Amino acid sequence: MYTKLFSLCAGIALLSACSGNKASTETTVENVEETATENVDIKGQWYLENIVVNDSVSVRPAEEAPDVRQYITFDNSTYFIQTNCNTFSGAYTINGDSITLGDGAMTEMACENMATEDILRSVLPHIALVNVENDSIVRLNSATSSEYIVLRKATEQK
Repeated sequence: MYTKLFSLCAGIALLSACSGNKASTETTVENVEETATENVDIKGQWYLENIVVNDSVSVRPAEEAPDVRQYITFDNSTYFIQTNCNTFSGAYTINGDSITLGDGAMTEMACENMATEDILRSVLPHIALVNVENDSIVRLNSATSSEYIVLRKATEQK
């Protein structure tokens, strides 16, 4: 009788110990996954290379205004965009490879060529993901459509 009771108690203790280890292992795996996701670093100045709405609608800012540097600067939690005519600025947040460009301010000067401004106003609100292709190329993608912006790392900071 005592042997059966001892065996039953030992079995219960073993089950408790195993399930306790399982919970501990799951917690450890979750912690590793959380720390493995690092925020993408895009701080600095980037030239606007290409702004695409779809296969047939896009703008290459350097072709629209060859003598003007058109760029975006990410600094701390703010972004600043300089085009051939106007500027945009606002707050941004990055979580892993997700980016949110907050509403901000924009100058509204009328210029002869406003192609870059017009397409930026269309694409910026949809940008949701950052893809760093290498040290000098970044692609800002929309989450659900074909819209994206290609940026090239500025060699000279303005």
